Formats: sequence, structure tokens, C-alpha cells
Amino acid sequence: MEFSDVYIESLVQPRDELLMEMETYAKENHVPIMQLPAIDALNQLLRIQKPSSILEIGTAIGYSALRMSLALPNCKIVTIERDLERVEMAKHFLSRSQAGNRITVIEGDALEVDVEKIQSTFDAIFIDAAKGQYQRFFEKYSPLVPSGGILYIDNMYMHGLSDLDIKEVPRRKRTMIRNLKNFTDWIMNHPDYDSTFFPIGDGLLICLKR
Repeated sequence: MEFSDVYIESLVQPRDELLMEMETYAKENHVPIMQLPAIDALNQLLRIQKPSSILEIGTAIGYSALRMSLALPNCKIVTIERDLERVEMAKHFLSRSQAGNRITVIEGDALEVDVEKIQSTFDAIFIDAAKGQYQRFFEKYSPLVPSGGILYIDNMYMHGLSDLDIKEVPRRKRTMIRNLKNFTDWIMNHPDYDSTFFPIGDGLLICLKR
């Protein structure tokens, strides 16, 4: 860990017992959740934006959804997860927080969910799911965001693999990394979005719809 990362980690705000329990569960069960400095940064950006509704692609155990809900007491969140076991754990954890009452968990593959049955529009979308499918997620759900809305996308570094030449990436992950790099090039040059990369956590991409 770089010195700057250590310093940033030292500035992370304390969490309540439920969040700490979720962090422990995620670590012990190898469930990927957003890094603490990154979720703090995301929440601060959301506080500035003040969305009234957020769509999350990739619930996992509900950690980021709950963190966003706690940061935005007037916001409703819809979150999609395809793993049934994680859906059940998310519902378990969210039921133990008053902020969980504003979160709706949908079980299903985000690429197969009927968009018309979710909601007409969202002020923000947070994508943190299958990295090799980011462009497909973006193309399917970005129409739900009106002009002035924002899409937040995590794990753009992919634990450093995005920095490597594709030949240096483990063979089983090459397609995913190639897709992730192609998506990055595509969105950074998209005429309908102003996109900025934040080098925090595992890399956070922010796309403002024009």
C-alpha cells in the first residue's frame, strides 16, 4: 500500500456496528464490496448531487446500497443482483437498518431484467457488477437517466489489471480486461457524456449526461 493510500485510509469515517458486521462478513466470505475511501468519496459526490432516486447494478450483500441510503435520507434506491444467496443476505442486513426501508432489491440478471418494470427514470445509476459487461449495462440502463443525471462506475482499475498490457493479464481474465478497456475508451469519447476518472479505491468513473 502506498503512503498516500495509508493516509487516505486513516481519514475514513467510523461506521456503525451493522456496517462493520457487513464488512467482516464480506471479508470472511470473499464477497467484493466497495473500498472504504471510494464509498466515502462516492457518498460525498452523491450528497452534492442530491439524487432522489438511484439504480444500483450489483447489490452483493447490500453494503454500498445501505451506505448510499444512510448518506441520502431522502433518496430511494433500487438495486439488482443475480446471485440468490447474496440477495438473501442483502435482505437480511437491510432489514436491520431503518435506512434499508428505502431500498428495493430485485433478484435477476441485470442484462435480462425488464427495464419497464423497474422505474421510468433515475437521477443516478451506480454500476458495480460484472466488469466485462460494463458497456452492455451502460447501454441498457443509461436511457433511464435524464440530462443532468450521473452514472457512477466502480472497479475501473480492476485491482491493477487495467494498467497492464493485455498479454500480461492472466489468460482467464483477458476478455474481461479487454472489454473494460474498450468500454473506457468508448465512454471517454462519447458525445453525450462528460466523463471523469477518479483514481480512488479501485478506480471510480463518473459520467455526467449532457
